[in-house]
Amino acid sequence: MNRPTQVDVAQRAGVSRATVSYVLNGLTAGRVPISDETRQRVLEAIEALGYEPDARAQALRSGSTNTIGLIIPDLNNPHFCEYASGVEDAARTAGYHILLSSTSLNEKNAVNIFKDLARRRFDGLIITNSLILESVEAQATLEQIRKRGLPVVEVGDCYGVDAIFADYRQVTKEVVAYLLSLGHRRLGFVYGVGSHELGLDRLEPFQEQLAAAAACEPELIVECGPTMEEGYRAARQLLASPNRPTAILVINDLLAISAMRAAADLGLRVPADLSVVGYDDIPIASFLVPRLTSVSKDAYSSGRKSFEILQARMDNPDLPRQVLRLPAKLIVRESTGPAPA
Repeated sequence: MNRPTQVDVAQRAGVSRATVSYVLNGLTAGRVPISDETRQRVLEAIEALGYEPDARAQALRSGSTNTIGLIIPDLNNPHFCEYASGVEDAARTAGYHILLSSTSLNEKNAVNIFKDLARRRFDGLIITNSLILESVEAQATLEQIRKRGLPVVEVGDCYGVDAIFADYRQVTKEVVAYLLSLGHRRLGFVYGVGSHELGLDRLEPFQEQLAAAAACEPELIVECGPTMEEGYRAARQLLASPNRPTAILVINDLLAISAMRAAADLGLRVPADLSVVGYDDIPIASFLVPRLTSVSKDAYSSGRKSFEILQARMDNPDLPRQVLRLPAKLIVRESTGPAPA
């Protein structure tokens, strides 16, 4: 059986094809003189025939696809999945679909995905990974997107588009002050990032705060890649040293879990022998043994707000640039405690 068309709907309802089109496109509310009785007949015919509008044809007629692009760094990290869920829920409520891509923490993938997405039809784009835009090629692609008049929201504040971000600088100072207040003087940092610049809002205030307290030891900062395995190896290297730290900050919660595993494998107890602090407050953080002390910026709410910023731009392209700075807070749980004697 052939797929029903607007002509079939029109014949069943006893109206013209144009009338069916007006009903489908919501043009009957005072904009086109069609009676409620006629509109109801069209809707009943659509229901009876199981007619489904062609999304591509509708997009060409209206200029809108009701689709937004979303690029995240890593589907394996629950933090970004929470963020994507927030975007998706807000978008679905507004009648939009999401075209989701993950760069898998790979710079070449990031640029290729960005270029491929830029060729597609969509109404707006949310980028959560500044790694994408570090190359000249990617920045040229961004400029092409902007020339097309397509709204872009960046999670960060680097490229002059609408932006949403949580700066961890102040809260990292609070984390260091908290650990110092517990008597810790040897603080380490597991800095697992895809690109060195991606976590400077945590590394720099960590160094500054410890320098102010005359407690900064550069050898206790270990930089590694962004995977859990790399985080485990870096933490094990740090904790196996003769003058190991009594507390460590870890760039995110996933790597903090790796660090806790490394500590256990070395016979260290958390927090009796080692305090551990992560970032992002992923859902599992409060279910670990011990529960993980973490810094939260509420990824789900951030996702919803990102879409709201994008929607505001889609509805009104002439808005002034929108920049929303989100609060971040320290959530103290069981993985931190007084420094060992």
